[in-house]
Amino acid sequence: MDGDEGRRFWQEHSERFLEMALRTDRMEILENPDGHGKKTGACGDTVEFFLLTDADGTIRRMSFHVNGCLNTVACANTVCELVEGKSVDEAWDVTPEQVIEYLQTLPRGEHHCAELAVGALYLGIADVQRKKRQPWKKIYGAP
Repeated sequence: MDGDEGRRFWQEHSERFLEMALRTDRMEILENPDGHGKKTGACGDTVEFFLLTDADGTIRRMSFHVNGCLNTVACANTVCELVEGKSVDEAWDVTPEQVIEYLQTLPRGEHHCAELAVGALYLGIADVQRKKRQPWKKIYGAP
């Protein structure tokens, strides 16, 4: 990025977008999560979520691993922000549109990143519910 391009990047994005794009404290692979969801988009980016839940079904902690662009990282962080502290049932209500709205300045051509992140979230939620129905899968790490 040259000087002008770099300045434009910082000026064209909201503070919230920049925070979510650059935040790194949730970037980790959790061992033995209660739920795991991984999705690769048509663009080649991959989002992987790891969910830890309380006994009452509240999502206590979420982390992620992204192999992709800064827009995808911003969307993955936003999904965590929108979901942590909510019940698994409430997490199903998160939409790509909410992620886009939260970020304020996600470029229109990158809205697929929000769809990718929410799709990976849904896979993680489904995994949490499957493991609650069949607890032996978590113990043995079965898919």
